[in-house]
Amino acid sequence: MNSLRKKIDRIKPHFEEGGRFSKLRSVFEGLETFLFVPDKVTVRGSHIRDSIDLKRTMTVVIIALIPAFLFGAYNVGLQHYRSIGIEGSVVQLFWFGFLKILPLVIVSYGVGLGIEFIAAQIRGHEINEGFLVSGLLIPLVMPIDVPLWMVAVSTAFAVIIGKEVFGGTGMNIFNPALMARAFLFFSYPGWMTGDKVWVEGLTKGQNVIDGFSGATPLGMLAIGETGNMPSFMEMFLGTIPGSIGETSTVAILIGALILIVTGIGSWKIIVSVFGGGLAMGLLLNAVAVNSYMELPAYYHFVMGGFAFGAVFMATDPVSGTQTETGKWIYGFLIGVLSVLLRVLNPAYPEGVMLAILMMNMFAPLIDHFVIQANINRRLKRLKVATNNIKK
Repeated sequence: MNSLRKKIDRIKPHFEEGGRFSKLRSVFEGLETFLFVPDKVTVRGSHIRDSIDLKRTMTVVIIALIPAFLFGAYNVGLQHYRSIGIEGSVVQLFWFGFLKILPLVIVSYGVGLGIEFIAAQIRGHEINEGFLVSGLLIPLVMPIDVPLWMVAVSTAFAVIIGKEVFGGTGMNIFNPALMARAFLFFSYPGWMTGDKVWVEGLTKGQNVIDGFSGATPLGMLAIGETGNMPSFMEMFLGTIPGSIGETSTVAILIGALILIVTGIGSWKIIVSVFGGGLAMGLLLNAVAVNSYMELPAYYHFVMGGFAFGAVFMATDPVSGTQTETGKWIYGFLIGVLSVLLRVLNPAYPEGVMLAILMMNMFAPLIDHFVIQANINRRLKRLKVATNNIKK
């Protein structure tokens, strides 16, 4: 590492102001800070000093995503092998899935980071690490058979419209990864719904064995097919068709534990999302008029992207609420809306995406009312104290 550091220091003057490559300063700084911790320190004023910076925050989230990524690769291979009636070892299944997921990850990072580099150059700003997480989240919320050019277009939309137009990292209103999924869902719905897109090879006309279905549990419920539903344990473990990183609740909960222990993810938001989903599920059970409403409330936790959204999307510190009370309200409403949209609107079986995007929009308003209520309480206490002094 010392030799690499010396080489970087040797070419660094060429990218500084006055150097022959000064126009590429942002690109060079982005690559340098990716490899080494910046040596910049504060020289005046009061600052909160902490070991956690944006790079470390993004790194922890990526580590938390690794269990979902690894299981997603295994499950892609498992579903493919099941569809053609062949058994394979764990290594074979994982390697097959990994090779299928890798191009999606490369396209996501290539397009997203390319746009961020260009935006930083235009603005003359440093390149930050904000897309490091989004670049991995985007493939994990996609079907495995989605064409690469669609991943590229949806990523470009998420970065440009969902992030850069607001000023870049830390300024966006909506979660960029969910913006990519929403763009794909509404622009190319045929690649986000149905029985074929969730299992590799089905959209290409691959022959499958009799009795195999690539339908997800949410897809079955949306059309009233409850007889062939996977068991709760299958859905909990994640050995079912679905988006790459969203099927295994076990892997997602491991990631949640990492985020909570390190303090990167808000446990209040995670708990309140599950609480809101449970409350709405129980309410629908009480007034059940169809088989979907009769579904046990806790089943919603292991279907679709509910757990993944609660852990990795709702906890986004930029697009979510900032106040402690607001986090409870924000998370609870996401859980309520997720289940409500799923059950009452079959056109949107995956209600988590829309629920989080809607609450992203209302997060500042929630914080405003929480802060204003706190101000009013303090003014009221001050008024009472003042009256007591006068007496």
